[in-house]
Amino acid sequence: MGERILKSGSGWRLGWHPEAEQYCGLVGGDDWAFELTGEEWLDFCRLLGQLVETMSQMAGELMEEERIACEVESDRLWMEVEGFPHAYELRLILNSGRRCEGNWGVDATRELIAAAQTLTVF
Repeated sequence: MGERILKSGSGWRLGWHPEAEQYCGLVGGDDWAFELTGEEWLDFCRLLGQLVETMSQMAGELMEEERIACEVESDRLWMEVEGFPHAYELRLILNSGRRCEGNWGVDATRELIAAAQTLTVF
């Protein structure tokens, strides 16, 4: 039996419930949240990992005061980070079905990334 997990911090929430019928994942902020299917959750984790890796690689390429925006997409999700390689905001849009949108500020994004890495290896 899978364990239900909910992690939260200032400005972010992540949840995982592998036994749920349709919606296994949850993403949210302080005043918004929406559920994700298992496939959407996997895309979220994979795309988040790609964005984190890209921003890490860009740290050596940019001058300290340069901001950058980077986006990735799957059939299910569109995600974007914007800011500095060490401090950026994250935005998420579901491409199909429910058409949900959410975003996290710099501090929330930093904590959300650390929490996502403990829920799913990406």
